[in-house]
Amino acid sequence: MPTRPDRRAEIAALQAFLTADPDRWPELAPRAVESSGHDLLRRIVDATRERLGGIDEVRDSPRGLLVAGPRGEVLAWAKIDQAGTLEDLLIARGAEGYGPGGWWRRRLATAVWVALCCYWIALCWGAGSVTGWIGSLLVVASGYLLLEGFSSITEEPWWVRRPVEAGALVALGSAWRLPHLRVGNGTFDVVVGVAMLGLTAGALLRSRRHRWGTAVTAQAWFPLRGAWYVGQGGGRLLNHHFQVPEQRGALDLVKVGATGSRRGSAGSLGSYLAYGARVYAPCDGRVVSAVDGVEDQVPGVIRYGPVYGNHVFIDTGTETVKLAHLRPGTVAVAQGQSVRAGDLLGEVGNSGNTTEPHLHIHAERDGVGLDLDFVDVQGSLHRGRTVRT
Repeated sequence: MPTRPDRRAEIAALQAFLTADPDRWPELAPRAVESSGHDLLRRIVDATRERLGGIDEVRDSPRGLLVAGPRGEVLAWAKIDQAGTLEDLLIARGAEGYGPGGWWRRRLATAVWVALCCYWIALCWGAGSVTGWIGSLLVVASGYLLLEGFSSITEEPWWVRRPVEAGALVALGSAWRLPHLRVGNGTFDVVVGVAMLGLTAGALLRSRRHRWGTAVTAQAWFPLRGAWYVGQGGGRLLNHHFQVPEQRGALDLVKVGATGSRRGSAGSLGSYLAYGARVYAPCDGRVVSAVDGVEDQVPGVIRYGPVYGNHVFIDTGTETVKLAHLRPGTVAVAQGQSVRAGDLLGEVGNSGNTTEPHLHIHAERDGVGLDLDFVDVQGSLHRGRTVRT
């Protein structure tokens, strides 16, 4: 188990700021006041105090720092410098913060999928006719197309993936019974199987080819070297980013090994193949935001904090390209700096709203997400594709 960091200095700095007279804020948090503005910070703190009925204390929790008052608590985040002075802060609007989002729903959906596939695999072995066997096998095929095409199977450990994938071989193994089965005159099972397989394949093809209709105009190159798996990308069914307008065309890129695994020993950042990989500027432009010093998350756990974590945003003149979740201490550019495509920006990390090391990249124009196109990558960028550069 990773050692829980000592956050007493962060707690003390944030509590001192929140309970101090606003006139002392420039002394207690000069950089935060300069970057966010005194008036904005005062509105945020006043709203928090009103919501909580006052501010009693700041304490730590697995979800993040908690600002507590008589009427409840809200999540917060604080960044301090080496002297213990508050550099930046965030306070959530509610206590929900950020999290993996829908973890239990994904597990429930997987469990339902496994149960249904086991049922139809059993029907393959119990089929009384060739047509019944064909129909059942087609339904099983549509189930596996659903799994491989619409979900990120590489998210699961090998001891989950391999038995699930072996189910397809179990279904095919039932073919040895065919010489002993009657042909059968019913076609209903076959029609149902063909319809399910066709609908699944059609939806998958449409999602993989989906385009929002607004593309990046600047020339861009893929920001990573080697083989990278697209964990999120494509249409609504393949990309959870579509819910945020500016991120609708975003990609999440992870690195997988020859066996499909993303990591070695669980829980260790360094065991993830993506962690520490170099990230290069995908385009020419000017850096409009470069943040470093946000700590990495523990894999599988998200503490409340800046969504993008350590990041670099590049203004091309026509759009803004955003690269996020970089490794702390590796951001190699500064705000206002001009960069050329291929310049080193940093390394892949696990900072921000993320459960495992990966690179998030998207482009936006006027708050609207754009389709990403790379000069050195042909074809659509969708979940399940492996890009090699």
